[in-house]
Amino acid sequence: MKVAVYRKEHFNAAHRLYNSEWDDDKNTQVFGKCSNPHFHGHNYELFVKITGEVDPETGYVYDMKKLSDLIKAHVIKKFDHKNLNLDTEYFKELNPTAENIAIVIYNILRGKLDGSLDLKIRLYETERNFVEYPA
Repeated sequence: MKVAVYRKEHFNAAHRLYNSEWDDDKNTQVFGKCSNPHFHGHNYELFVKITGEVDPETGYVYDMKKLSDLIKAHVIKKFDHKNLNLDTEYFKELNPTAENIAIVIYNILRGKLDGSLDLKIRLYETERNFVEYPA
């Protein structure tokens, strides 16, 4: 029997949605105020879901303290109070949409977890807008 465990974390970050192949008019047309050349920010809420078998020795699917430490070390430390476009390696060439941020976070954490565990990322960019990966 599998059980899902969740960890909620939070980070603040600025970004600009922008396609370098387009001029400013087209970027504004497609991305609106999110393409502001001076950037804008969000208070992101991150939910990490891990699903797996309960370990009969510990009673855990995954130690939640270890999960918190993992997320903080490999995601929060890299993204919190950063300009995602300018301050992170991940978004130098990748548009930092909520979708792409969720995929990047998934890829970072996937490599840190045992392959027997399922991983899902839910990222709230605003109270009303969120994405989930994988779908």
